[in-house]
Amino acid sequence: MKLHKRMTLALLCGMLGCLCMGSGDWLMIYGDTAHSGSLYWLTEGVTRIAPWRNTLSMALSFPAVILYGIALFSIESWITEQKSRRVFHYLTIFGLTPWLALHLFYVMILYLFAWMNENGYAAAALPAAEALFGHLSWVVIASEALMLPPFVYWAWLTVTGKSVLPRWMAAVNPLTIYAVLSVGKVVLPEGAFRIGFTNGLMSESMLVWFAAFLVWNRSRSIRAWKGIVQ
Repeated sequence: MKLHKRMTLALLCGMLGCLCMGSGDWLMIYGDTAHSGSLYWLTEGVTRIAPWRNTLSMALSFPAVILYGIALFSIESWITEQKSRRVFHYLTIFGLTPWLALHLFYVMILYLFAWMNENGYAAAALPAAEALFGHLSWVVIASEALMLPPFVYWAWLTVTGKSVLPRWMAAVNPLTIYAVLSVGKVVLPEGAFRIGFTNGLMSESMLVWFAAFLVWNRSRSIRAWKGIVQ
């Protein structure tokens, strides 16, 4: 029972991390969605975002990654093979750093765009922000290349029976949840909520993932208490 309680606490940490990262995603972009450039997230609303919001957005990402790590390293115990456990462990280590890199990348561009608009450089703000994004857009690709493998590997371990989870839970994965939420956002009306929801999709997907694990862990704990699971 103690193991179940520790896992519950770890998963709650993961969910808290999602709230931290997700809040930062919303803080940096929530506002008027009107835009004139090629990047939909360089909006009129961004030009009116107070600097403290970008600062808090970035600050929240640090505890978020730590809390993610607590949860992800804890679910390793559900992997049945030691070799597979080590692979997931190292994929997770490499996958955590890009969360910060990607968050910083967008926060800096959004802050630059807002600052230039508010300090007499409005004409150059959009070209400068788009040029910076274009020059360093490889950061997005590199970050995602490191962030996604742990989730793909986890799904593969689950579907092949190399974890204690039922195989059907391979479908409960941040990437599949992300895809479902991406389709679902289409029905949302254009506005601040939709752009905030879109920007926080990965954090929201992780939140659902950890919540599903929490429910499964709780049910497993109850079955163990009843003597069904030894």
